[in-house]
Amino acid sequence: MESKVLVDRDEHVLVLTINRPRVRNAVDADVCALIGTALEEAEHDSEVRCVVLTGAGEASFSSGADLKAIARGERLVPEGMEQWSFAGFVRHFTSKPTIAAVNGTALGGGMELALACDLVVAVESAVFGLPEVKRGLVAAAGGAFRITRALPPKIAMELLMTGAPLTASDAAAWGLVNHVVPDGTALAKAMEIARVISANAPLAVQATKRIAYGAREGAPAGEDTLWDLSDAEVSGVYASEDAQEGPRAFAEKRAPVWRAR
Repeated sequence: MESKVLVDRDEHVLVLTINRPRVRNAVDADVCALIGTALEEAEHDSEVRCVVLTGAGEASFSSGADLKAIARGERLVPEGMEQWSFAGFVRHFTSKPTIAAVNGTALGGGMELALACDLVVAVESAVFGLPEVKRGLVAAAGGAFRITRALPPKIAMELLMTGAPLTASDAAAWGLVNHVVPDGTALAKAMEIARVISANAPLAVQATKRIAYGAREGAPAGEDTLWDLSDAEVSGVYASEDAQEGPRAFAEKRAPVWRAR
């Protein structure tokens, strides 16, 4: 069986591909462990100068959390890897520059993966969104606070509270995306940028990134408090009946019935 995450090296660029196209590259515990481990190894490998994250196929970058796995009661983050959070990536700070090659839809956790990257390249047909509230869930992988930094606050709040999608062109206009490229070329463009970055002095690039994020001891400045708040709010919501109903309704292909409890 082919790995759920493909790990490739192109000179100084590490390419991580979520390889679950049949489920729109949804993230489960295996994906989390594989990406998290690869990113940790890259951080300590002086030959890796840039990391590119993408999805297999041309339909989806990632649809986010595997809701069917959630409905089955499965963990999305393996025990012992909680510090890396969703997909082994969103709270896993690395001094190596990261680029999201968004080859299709980036919804829920998929958008949160893009928000966690330093740069974003997206195809013209890409769609971004945080639809968690439509499933009785919360954008728990950093999306609820990172989107308000990436977009104007009013735009961000509308997306968060309605769960509405954002086109690639609009995402670029608001500054969420660096480059919009023809379908099928996101990875090629991301690799082009990664090679330019990799040609620069690696220690200078990595120090510059840490300064830009105010990162000390592997954590960007000011995020610990926001993660604590997010975790506290999420624990309450995820213990609710609505949080169980949302993924169940999705798996059963029906409209959810909310109880507000």
